[in-house]
Amino acid sequence: MPRYRLIVRGVVQGVGFRPFVKRLADRMGVRGSVCNTGDGVVIEVVTDVSGAQEFAAALHREKPPLAAIEECRIESVVAHGEVPDGFTIELSQPIPGAFTLVSPDIATCPDCLAEIRDRGNRRYRYAFTNCTNCGPRYTIIRQTPYDRANTTMAAFAMCNACAAEYADPADRRFHAEPAACAACGPSLSEPVEKTIAALMRGEVVAVKGLGGFQLACDALSTSACAKLRERKRRNRKPFAVMMRDPATAERYCELGEGERALLQSRAAPIVLLQMRERGVFPDALAPGLGHVGVMLPCTPLHHLLLDGPLACLVMTSGNITEEPIVIDNDEATAKLAPLADRFLLHNRDIFMRADDSVTRWYEGAPRMIRRARGYAPEAIDLGFETGGALGVGAELKNTFCLTKGHYAIVSQHIGDFENLETQQFFEETLRNLKSVYHAEPQVLAHDLHPDYLSTRWALAQPLPKIAVQHHHAHIAACMAENGIREPVIGVAWDGTGYGTDGAVWGGEFLVCDYSGFERAAHLRYVPLIGGDRAAREGWRMAAAHLYDAFGPAYPTAAEPIRGLASPAWWKTFDQLLTRPAPQTSSCGRLFDAVSALTGICPQSSFEGEGAMLLEAAAAGCDYDDAYPFAICEDGAPWTIDTRPTIRAIAAERATGHHPNRIASTFHGTLGHMIKTLSVKLRDKTGLNKVCLSGGSFQNATLLSHVLPMLRNEGFDVFLHSRVPANDGGISLGQAVIAATFLRRT
Repeated sequence: MPRYRLIVRGVVQGVGFRPFVKRLADRMGVRGSVCNTGDGVVIEVVTDVSGAQEFAAALHREKPPLAAIEECRIESVVAHGEVPDGFTIELSQPIPGAFTLVSPDIATCPDCLAEIRDRGNRRYRYAFTNCTNCGPRYTIIRQTPYDRANTTMAAFAMCNACAAEYADPADRRFHAEPAACAACGPSLSEPVEKTIAALMRGEVVAVKGLGGFQLACDALSTSACAKLRERKRRNRKPFAVMMRDPATAERYCELGEGERALLQSRAAPIVLLQMRERGVFPDALAPGLGHVGVMLPCTPLHHLLLDGPLACLVMTSGNITEEPIVIDNDEATAKLAPLADRFLLHNRDIFMRADDSVTRWYEGAPRMIRRARGYAPEAIDLGFETGGALGVGAELKNTFCLTKGHYAIVSQHIGDFENLETQQFFEETLRNLKSVYHAEPQVLAHDLHPDYLSTRWALAQPLPKIAVQHHHAHIAACMAENGIREPVIGVAWDGTGYGTDGAVWGGEFLVCDYSGFERAAHLRYVPLIGGDRAAREGWRMAAAHLYDAFGPAYPTAAEPIRGLASPAWWKTFDQLLTRPAPQTSSCGRLFDAVSALTGICPQSSFEGEGAMLLEAAAAGCDYDDAYPFAICEDGAPWTIDTRPTIRAIAAERATGHHPNRIASTFHGTLGHMIKTLSVKLRDKTGLNKVCLSGGSFQNATLLSHVLPMLRNEGFDVFLHSRVPANDGGISLGQAVIAATFLRRT
């Protein structure tokens, strides 16, 4: 009889695909077999070509909810041996060099949640309940194919009851690799009830979560939040809150349909939500901000912690400041002891650490701020063969990106590449993803900045290398995730990026594709006094912009900010302004300057605080007017002259205009700058696609001004959704540029 082989690629392992195929075959009366391979899933069916095509159509139509079929190829095969009596699931078959896409970790499904709440169920209150449709994936997979022996669950032999479920085609745990119960699976170091009691007493508890340790406390307790902030030395950086359910989230925050769906999605990320009113949370939770990061429980353990009297828990990364999240029990008890009053441990190893993802819902899609648990390592289909490239990312918010076939695989959030621990995390994650995807890069792309540790790491590797300008990588990343291959107008606004002229760029208009870029325009240069300190001390940037804007009248113009430092220090600083200094066109530093000028945030306690507080001040204020600015078109690139803007802001501040009104008008002014330059560049180049990238475009208030202006002018505008607009997306752009280089050579 004729036989056909269906080779299925995509996210088809660890998502219940083989059990689904068997059930489908049994229902359709098709004989044959299915198995996992290093290349995806291979199905052999005894049928004619029309039967094989009908079976393939049913795969697409009825696939499991977590599966994603990228390709289903049908081949005729020569029959060997006897015709099978039924349909079987065969042992996995590794294929050297082949790869399959790996599923991210999936939040607890409704069926498993019902079981842990059912007193009559054998998994009642079992903290590691999962099934084919939910549970750990990426954080426990050591290698593919995705079998229990290749995960950290290999240490736990299934009991008879779990083994029976695993072998039953009608059970939702049929071939669910991490399945377990209290009789045979992982266990907690103490009853959950003891942890809940400690949290209610105001204690800080280190909880071993899905991708690493988290520090938890009662989010509604002023003393507990203050204690955690003091111990973590977190200054004013906001904490995320895990809430019991959507109803709880809606009690404290504005919750639209998109935000609700995102909270309840299988990724269960942190979602930035608008507080219903200031003061509903302790001041120590999110100082000065109107938004709070909210997530719902993503594992049975988290559900158990919140099923009692506590409805809201701070859940922040379990790490020492600037170090990666801790994943090992012994390391946790040593490193986190100064931060936590007690520990809730378990004995299932975490193979790959993954912090919580952070998102914002905007214009019908999630906008990534930090991409990790629940999303990584989902691959991005680039639509063209890439060879093998590696983008090592930027210094801050580091990720890396591997390419294989026509896919880009972006790592989870690594962190700020500033110390040995982060470098080790980078290297262990790279080793793992190279192993899982059988990827061996042929070329490596790094940032142009010579002093970035990521650049230094790259230069030490024995591979051909490409230096990629920071803002070119930003725009290339936006193009890649939106499937754009032709040249675009790119607006790359952020805090810092090393320019080809040695200056610090950050307010850039590029005309570019993957092969190269032209710097078409930028914000006017101002002196950067103090280097990285200027990013924390916004009054430095305020003084630099005032000096640039007022010239001889600078001493008088700077009087409102003189109280932020001693007279002796100002004397030194004023002298530095007159001497040669590094120059910056950074939009991020312009935000810092305006935030300081208005008195909203003269000095930041964490990266980006000045811009965040300025956005919070502008929220709810809707002014159509804009401050003046000028465009200098003499020579190339063009320059956006911000001096009129600064003079107008200083004048309004001096005459008592409310800081919130100034903040709103400033955001509108930036929108007008982008619209005006985009129109001029379209007139010059004929390009109508505009890509917005860089950390400044995480600002929803800025987007609410920019997008209508551009669209009213007829532009096609593209934003980030699958990777962050901030430096967390840089590695994707680097890798695509490197892959394009490979294709040309």
